[in-house]
Amino acid sequence: MRKNIKLTAGIAATAALALGLTACGTSSDPGSKDSAGSGDATKALVVAASPTPHADILNYVKDNLAEKAGLKLEVREFTDYVLPNTATESGQVDANYFQHKPYLDDFNKKNNTHVVPVVNVHLEPLGLYSKNLTSVKDIKAGQTIAVPNDTTNGGRALQLLAENGLITIKPGVGTNAKLSDITDKKGLEFKELEAATVPRALNDVDAAVINGNYAIEAKLSPVKDALVLEKADGNPYANFLAVKEGNEKDARVQKLAKLLNSPEVKKYIEDTYKGSVIPAFGAAQ
Repeated sequence: MRKNIKLTAGIAATAALALGLTACGTSSDPGSKDSAGSGDATKALVVAASPTPHADILNYVKDNLAEKAGLKLEVREFTDYVLPNTATESGQVDANYFQHKPYLDDFNKKNNTHVVPVVNVHLEPLGLYSKNLTSVKDIKAGQTIAVPNDTTNGGRALQLLAENGLITIKPGVGTNAKLSDITDKKGLEFKELEAATVPRALNDVDAAVINGNYAIEAKLSPVKDALVLEKADGNPYANFLAVKEGNEKDARVQKLAKLLNSPEVKKYIEDTYKGSVIPAFGAAQ
């Protein structure tokens, strides 16, 4: 039986206040281990994660691999992209698993946090979805496309649209593209929404660019349902285990990193998600 702690919107708001109060009393040293980052091998390693697929993968590790490896693991589910990093920074959790490097780099810069990657685990291809259209060729001038409103995923979404001929963007902006960088909208309208809410907008727009984890939560199959899907080759958006800087050598973190890159986890990802989530590491460890 799972013993996850899922934060509802109300609890998340309370947690956000608690995080702010806690931060006032913690050391500003990036390597500080005042709270959950104590590195005590007898304590459970507390990891913040998005529900799907991150928490699912962690719970597979917890239920099948952790005990044999001598690791106590506690999974806390978060439904947003802010609290996992602020909780890791403050020491309320030991680690997190929900994000890719471009997002983390942007978050650290904007929030003066010191969260760092430990090991890549998987890739969730970004996709374009629609309730009514069956091909990207069906998208016409006057229609509306919803895109994530955070800096990295928004730019990533626009790049996907540009690569498939739906828009033209300024040369060189790549995945840092903003709506203002579109040089030719080709008659399309855009609606920016928080990434987690984009799937719920599918009934109100003609198409939407949705993160892989949120697509899966919405019972969409990236492989079967996406009109177009991000390419995996050379993709910089692998999701990883992350900790506050200075905690990378925590023995518990190292155990979890090894388990997350194990052949067993690779097989679990492949068997469970069937291409909707892709392992970001080799077969043999």
